[in-house]
Amino acid sequence: MSQEQSGKAPLIEVRDVERVYHQGEVEVRALRGVNLRIEAGEFSALAGPSGSGKTTLLNMVGCLDSPTSGEVLVEGEAISGMTRSEAAEYRLGHIGFVFQAYNLIPVLTAWENAEFVLLMQGVGLEERHSILDPLFERVGLADYKDRKPHEMSGGQQQRVAVVRALGSRPKIVLADEPTANLDSATSASLLELMAELNEERGVTFVFSTHDEMVIERAHRVVRLDSGCVVGDERRDV
Repeated sequence: MSQEQSGKAPLIEVRDVERVYHQGEVEVRALRGVNLRIEAGEFSALAGPSGSGKTTLLNMVGCLDSPTSGEVLVEGEAISGMTRSEAAEYRLGHIGFVFQAYNLIPVLTAWENAEFVLLMQGVGLEERHSILDPLFERVGLADYKDRKPHEMSGGQQQRVAVVRALGSRPKIVLADEPTANLDSATSASLLELMAELNEERGVTFVFSTHDEMVIERAHRVVRLDSGCVVGDERRDV
């Protein structure tokens, strides 16, 4: 049965989204009439060369940017017209982020970085431990909780970022070039972890990437070029 027949909205829907930037007198069209539907539980990659619009599209879904025209909906609710405070509150409760540059707070330990979102959500200490301790075990960093970012490798920092993203119990995890700064072995291990969590917990993952390893592991690959969707492939992996 199709979505239209079932009446069920996709988890994420992008409708005719355009994003135009102005750099001085130059107009840059980062997205050009993009339409996209992503179902709950997908493990998807937005693929394309630098400047193709994949990070801009990811930022639209994550309420980090707004379309010039068109709209973005999550579970049928328009999120693209939210105010800054509404968008911040929405991100806090619904979306986990894994960034290329890790975005860990340098003065905080791995544990403090991971619990930061939960603290903002008002989660108590005992519950924070019940959520985060198993995740630190899962990513192999149970003995690294007291280390600060500069005391960890890039792969270890990215794993802390994954714990932070998943610890907030989001419906959606958005990962922007998460393997860009990692060696191939670390990248493979990180992707395996995220694939397992996708399978076990049903968390929806959307990556922006040009890494062939990520593209090969994705169950769906949406290809962008010059701000347009130019391909959409679903496959069994």
